Amino acid sequence: MKKIYILFVLTTILCPIFSAAQDDATGYTLFNEGWKFQKGDVKGGEAIKFNDQQWRSLSLPHDWSIEGPFSSEWASSTGYLPAGIGWYRKTFTLTQQQQSGKVFIYFDGVYKNSEVWINGHYLGKRPNGYTPFQYELSPYLNKTGNNVIAVKADHTKYADSRWYPGSGIYRNVYLIAKEKVYIPTWGVSFTTPEVTAAQAMAKVDVKLQNSTTATTTVVVKTSLADSKGKVVASKDQQLAVKAGEEATATLSLPVVSPALWSDDKPELYRLSVSVFQNGKTIDQYTEKVGFRTIKFDAEEGFFLNGKNMKIKGVCIHHDAGALGAAVPREVWARRLQIMKEVGCNAIRMSHYPHQDYLYELCDEMGFLVMDEAFDEWARGKNKWVEGWNVGTPTKDGYHEDFAEWADRDLGDMVKRNRNHPSIIMWSIGNEIDYPNDPYTHEVLNTGRNPQIYGKGFIKNNPPASELAEIASRLVKVVKQLDDTRPVTAALAGVVMSNMTDYPDLLDLVGYNYQEYRYADDHKAYPKRIIYGSENGKGKKEWVAVDTSKNVFGQFLWTGFDFVGEARKWPVRSSGAGLANMAGFPKNDYFVRQSLWSAKPMAYLMVANNGEKEANRFMWNADAKWNWKDGEQVKVGAVTNADEAELFLNGTSLGKKSADGDDYPMWDLKYQAGTLLLKAYNKGEEVATYSLVTAGRATVISTKVDRADFDQAKKGVSHIEIELKDAKGNLVYDSENEISVSIEGPAKLLGLESGKLDSHESYQSPQRKVYRGKLLAYIQSDAKPGTIKVTLSGEGLGEKTITYQSK
Repeated sequence: MKKIYILFVLTTILCPIFSAAQDDATGYTLFNEGWKFQKGDVKGGEAIKFNDQQWRSLSLPHDWSIEGPFSSEWASSTGYLPAGIGWYRKTFTLTQQQQSGKVFIYFDGVYKNSEVWINGHYLGKRPNGYTPFQYELSPYLNKTGNNVIAVKADHTKYADSRWYPGSGIYRNVYLIAKEKVYIPTWGVSFTTPEVTAAQAMAKVDVKLQNSTTATTTVVVKTSLADSKGKVVASKDQQLAVKAGEEATATLSLPVVSPALWSDDKPELYRLSVSVFQNGKTIDQYTEKVGFRTIKFDAEEGFFLNGKNMKIKGVCIHHDAGALGAAVPREVWARRLQIMKEVGCNAIRMSHYPHQDYLYELCDEMGFLVMDEAFDEWARGKNKWVEGWNVGTPTKDGYHEDFAEWADRDLGDMVKRNRNHPSIIMWSIGNEIDYPNDPYTHEVLNTGRNPQIYGKGFIKNNPPASELAEIASRLVKVVKQLDDTRPVTAALAGVVMSNMTDYPDLLDLVGYNYQEYRYADDHKAYPKRIIYGSENGKGKKEWVAVDTSKNVFGQFLWTGFDFVGEARKWPVRSSGAGLANMAGFPKNDYFVRQSLWSAKPMAYLMVANNGEKEANRFMWNADAKWNWKDGEQVKVGAVTNADEAELFLNGTSLGKKSADGDDYPMWDLKYQAGTLLLKAYNKGEEVATYSLVTAGRATVISTKVDRADFDQAKKGVSHIEIELKDAKGNLVYDSENEISVSIEGPAKLLGLESGKLDSHESYQSPQRKVYRGKLLAYIQSDAKPGTIKVTLSGEGLGEKTITYQSK
């Protein structure tokens, strides 16, 4: 493995599948409307004449598991939510454009074991629930009459994941219409052999497929425009494509003084590709692209565009609480902005390919991405049923399909995503080497070995030597498709993997929760490029990165709380996030902001548990100033300033240094009023934060992120709800139930409080607030009119928000 890993990439910002969805010139049409759904297996559901009139009508994306109900009969690992089998059907006719050429259907993801039929003809099966796939429909279509597409998703093995996967067609679907000579899906790729401040050279490969019976000559035209629309480079190439074969046009586009894509300034260009035959346009492709360089070094760490920097990342799962796995683009846009404000600059797509638009958002907003393929390989991991590490786990999961599908699934992930500037590494696996789950080695009888299920070496478990054998195969798959980025994996049992060739096969070696190994392993393996692929959220975990020049960054577990990986019932979600499932920041969020953000900040948290250890105090503290009179409490201050001073009702309780490993803390007796924190740099006040004793909740206060919708497309608005007293103070301990009613062309997608053990139905228009807050998701119907959303609750009156769809 080389000591220095240098990459130059011209990469895309908009996935062609998504960006083309509303553009007839490219042949892509969003295919989400007008579906029928039936929960449970049905005989003959694929038949053209099957009567589906009694089935439920819905729009995609759709996740049936999140509809519940929650029950202890299901698995803790997947959030105590039901799974099973679901059927989808859609009847459609072709447009005139779609009748003459090739027609495909593209699914961004179906969980799982999806089987697809068109007009009763079986198209195929895709076991992986996260990988996009497509089928050609052309030979089986009725060009002038009705056509029926049928999809069966089989999630019968409900405890098949270590987190909540969702069920059904939970991502976008597209109908693709092409001429008989066309650019196939993922047929355009970009690299840059040269990037300097003076000039960048983009290499654009355009694949053409000829499905006719004669050699066809076409002209491929490309152009690149800057953010103001000025064309800065263009190139044409004539290409002869033999009958029934593929050919590739390779074009070079030089750009003078390129504006570079970065995490803090994601500069973009627009690439346009057009294919002409006899002067007629037969295919088009357009997307945004960016220039940037990345470099990884075993001694110096990571460089973006020549600048040495630390990766400040978070891991995410694909669900959003109330919405399950069917999460609209606007929801993740809000979530990513929340992470931006904490100082985050990187996202780990744990532990599978995510929604297509999520990569686009990372490109647009400036997040570096670790894209990950698998959580298990040929052997199954423990999937807990009665609670995390409780009882007897199942072994159901992807390993059952790994031998047949892994190479294709991994390859499709790379082909779909390789043009995104945000992606800086490919991960072939997460914690595949988790000690004794299932792999083992004699070294587990020695040393410091965290995260061991069972004790020491277990003779009958599969040997760790298998890790290198499989990793070698997977690395080869990635390198054949993209050699411009490093290959990595997240290692949980580094002490065991070090006894194999597994780490040496990787360009970058991720360490999960093993900061104590950084220094020793750097000495033992000086050419190894090390980083934290999954980490705890305390100060010490960041100090291990911040004080080590060679360790280039970390990814916290996690950015947001998520459904699944739950403890014992009634808890049904993980509380590992910096923010809860509604996206409201938790104590962890502000602690991390104090470490990652340069903007001066201050925050207070209070507990009466007397905990002395800082992290435990943080977990049990509340951001409130409502306690029993005279009660002994502990107050913790979080700030990135030099000093912190606490005031109670105007009286100073003293200044304390904020530079230490722990938070500044004060022990005092509770007294109603105002608790105020002032933060100072070199004696100058730079930030404040206060907690005020609140009265009874009487007011519904809201924060809304938009005032209108575009009637041409569906959109989502977030309503952040807070319950306040008559003086405008947040009532942190309130648990009032809020009801939501809607008039006009919109619907309530869901209500989320963030409470980990709430079993309230996500299909209900009522929900209790948690810690005084609630989030409402409102989705427009893409129709004109006035939308009125009314919020109400006992003793709270009503609050109405009005939108215009225009």
